[in-house]
Amino acid sequence: MLHEETREPLSKPAFRPRKDWRAARIPLYRFLAPRYWPVWIGIGCVRVITFLLPYTALMALGRAFGRLAYLVARRERRIADVNIRLCLPELSAEERRALIKRHFLSLGCSLFETAMVWWAGERELRPLMHAEGVENIHQALAKGRGAILLAAHFTTLEIGARALALYGPTSVMYMTPRNPLIAELSRRGRSHAAVQAIPAEQVRDLLQNLKNNVSVWYAPDQRHTEKNSALVPFFGRPAATNVATSRIARITGAAVLPYFLVRLPGKGGYALKIYPALENFPSEDPVQDAAVFHALIEKHVRECPEQYLWTYKRFKVPGAGGDPYKSAAAKSES
Repeated sequence: MLHEETREPLSKPAFRPRKDWRAARIPLYRFLAPRYWPVWIGIGCVRVITFLLPYTALMALGRAFGRLAYLVARRERRIADVNIRLCLPELSAEERRALIKRHFLSLGCSLFETAMVWWAGERELRPLMHAEGVENIHQALAKGRGAILLAAHFTTLEIGARALALYGPTSVMYMTPRNPLIAELSRRGRSHAAVQAIPAEQVRDLLQNLKNNVSVWYAPDQRHTEKNSALVPFFGRPAATNVATSRIARITGAAVLPYFLVRLPGKGGYALKIYPALENFPSEDPVQDAAVFHALIEKHVRECPEQYLWTYKRFKVPGAGGDPYKSAAAKSES
């Protein structure tokens, strides 16, 4: 049963990040070229709207954006359809179509949730959060080896990472966006509440945070075909997966706590669930460790399927015949 956690702030970490984000940030005047103007206009509009409208109105507007996106995003609709057919084969074509429509509404909400992450303060965010299991973070950090908050790619990804900072010092590991202006603004937005926003390539900073007993939000569940990659079953199908979580946990001794956040209907806000630290983790088999987390993701996908990130090519794997999205595109064009 979900309940409100009284906030018991964790002690501030007694270290500074290896590279303070303020010292490393890129001056915004470097992004004044005309090619960045559409981004500035879009972000400016979202900033004004976020400042003027209350939460429920922002979510309603987000759903309106989602309806529009559904009409124009043919490629993403097709990817979502393939993913849902592979993961939830029991659904009929009509049920899949309805789920995809609801998913795009959820994607629209995530636009304004990202704006809340960048600009909203604790006073605005705190009343929206209904937390369960915050004490599990405290128990993990009491051992002095940090905590890995293991998250997954739902549409609530950004607000989920930001929510953890309400309950104690937290660092966030993230993939750098391709657009350099969005990358810089995103890093600034994430950093104002986090101990450190850690680019995915800076694994040493992740290890340093854990060494200094800081909790780190970490979402390794997207397709990964480079070092520390393996095919791990996801909804019964092989998925190229990053299995480095086991190695990180073994090196640092950090506890690994699965973490999920669900957007509630209406004015409900968000339900956070922080699981107890996984037992016997890491094991001698990193693939089995990843499979344990995949099973938890599957459970939460079935509970709120519209909030999972279906528009991502999760099941593309190396080798001939390893791209179900390509074959689906060929069928749709024939």
